[in-house]
Amino acid sequence: MNRTACLAVAACLALGATACAPITSYNGFQVQDVRPEQIKVGEDSRSTVLTKLGSPSVRASFDPNIWFYVTQISDKYSYYKPRVRQRQIYEIRFDKADERVTAVKSYTLTDGYQIAFDKRETPTRGRELSVIEQILGGLGRGGMLPQDNDPGNPRGPGR
Repeated sequence: MNRTACLAVAACLALGATACAPITSYNGFQVQDVRPEQIKVGEDSRSTVLTKLGSPSVRASFDPNIWFYVTQISDKYSYYKPRVRQRQIYEIRFDKADERVTAVKSYTLTDGYQIAFDKRETPTRGRELSVIEQILGGLGRGGMLPQDNDPGNPRGPGR
C-alpha cells in the first residue's frame, strides 16, 4: 500500500471513531463559588441565597417559598434521543414569616421520576369524554332540530 492509501484509511477510521462519540450537553444551574449544600438552615435568608447562588432554575408553581436549582448532563449518540446521564436538583425552602431557609434537600436521577416542570397545560379535575360519548351526549338536546323560540323557525315563535 502506498502512503496516500494509508492516510485515506486512517482518515476513514478516525472519522468513524468520532461518529460514535456522544455529544454531551450541560444544562441548568452551574455552581460558581458556593455550592447549594453550603447554604445554612436558619442562618441564610432569601436575599443571601440569591446573592450566593443566583436566581433559581425553577420556583414552585403554587408556593413561592420553594426554590429549585437544577443541573443536568445528557449525552446524545447520533440519531438517538438524548439520554440524561446525571441530574442534580437542590430544593431550598424558606419560612413565610422571616424568609429564612428552613430546609435544603438534594435529589439525584435515582431518586424518582423525571419531572416535567412546565407542560404548558392546566390539569382539570373530572372525567374526560370519549368521542362516542360526545356524539351521543348531544342527541337528547335537540341541537339539530329547530326550536319553538327560534326566530328562523317557519312556524314562528309561539305558534
